[in-house]
Amino acid sequence: MELTLKVGDTAPDFSIPATTKDPLSLSDYRGKTNVVVAFYGMDFTPG
Repeated sequence: MELTLKVGDTAPDFSIPATTKDPLSLSDYRGKTNVVVAFYGMDFTPG
């Protein structure tokens, strides 16, 4: 599935495992605070 967002679009909800192994969802923060999402492929992984 490919999703294309434009500047100003609302990000879709997603969940990822946090460092505590508990799921972390974008919806947990929606309307409460600003969120910055950055993806660094292969960063912090053994090379």
